Amino acid sequence: MRQPQFGKAPGGKRLEQLLKSPHYKDGKFQNIHFTPTITEGYSMTGVLYDFIFRKFPRTRPTDNIPSVKTDLKKLPVAENVLVWFGHSSYFIQLNGKRFLIDPVFSGNASPISNSNKSFKGTDIYSADDMPGIDFLLITHDHYDHLDYPTIMKLKPKILQIVCGLGVGEHFEYWKFDNTKIIEKDWNERVVIADNFTLHTAPARHFSGRSFTRNNTLWLSFVLQTPNLKLYLGGDSGYDTHFAEIGEKFGGFDLALLDNGQYNLAWQAIHMLPDEGLKAAKDLRTKRLFPVHSSKFKLAYHPWDEPLKTISELNEKAYHLPLVTPKIGEVIYLNDSNQVFSQWWKEIR
Repeated sequence: MRQPQFGKAPGGKRLEQLLKSPHYKDGKFQNIHFTPTITEGYSMTGVLYDFIFRKFPRTRPTDNIPSVKTDLKKLPVAENVLVWFGHSSYFIQLNGKRFLIDPVFSGNASPISNSNKSFKGTDIYSADDMPGIDFLLITHDHYDHLDYPTIMKLKPKILQIVCGLGVGEHFEYWKFDNTKIIEKDWNERVVIADNFTLHTAPARHFSGRSFTRNNTLWLSFVLQTPNLKLYLGGDSGYDTHFAEIGEKFGGFDLALLDNGQYNLAWQAIHMLPDEGLKAAKDLRTKRLFPVHSSKFKLAYHPWDEPLKTISELNEKAYHLPLVTPKIGEVIYLNDSNQVFSQWWKEIR
């Protein structure tokens, strides 16, 4: 546990700061509403038994996941675009600024090498492929969102880091310049430029990189310019915060929402596909990009079930434009009519 990839728990002045948060109570950060780790009627013993002994079909694809290698360094910086790297990692260019969100390029979603390897075909990008990053955004400190090997390789390219309270301790431990670290509570903001603001918002999840849980804050982000509003959801179970955020910001042009690695046994901390659609409706988003799938096996469902199910449910009841790119495919944020294939249908 003393190895650097595990990070470091908040201490000193950072601990003093987070103790003042209204969301820190009884020695840990709390969600808005009671959030059980295990759903009523299930047990941790049962979850562990399933993990160790049960076999579930098609949790990993046998084929390569299709991808496109876009040269990010050659994208005109004035273009408003988004490029997804699988799971919950993606790159955004917006109004001349470059953002990188929860990057994981090590091919592993665990602090132990080769213990949770990425699907074949999903690792076409590396830290070397990234241009200079104005803002690294970290939604929370789980290993599939804050990846130590990736972060260390990106270190020379990062100008600023924005994360939840306490998460900055990891970066300081990893010898990042403390002046580059911006830690925020929910419902705060960072002014990017004139008429360009990054807002922090709640999520319903948990945190921790060791045996101690919820000693750092998890959050979602809103990128707001005069012409575009993006909701970057991070990991979250369904709750009232989506409707509150939709009301506060008056809707969104695009929302990226957790859709994958779910289970009824931990429904409070990861949305089922129908809940993701309800959250999109609550947010009043014009387009929905379901993420948190197609790269790592962190649950028992078939690897393609998240995209398959949310697409089928959407066609029946919601009729939202779904953004479902291949890894590396360019999403043009100003083109609300851009069409995407259901690429997962061709993969075993």
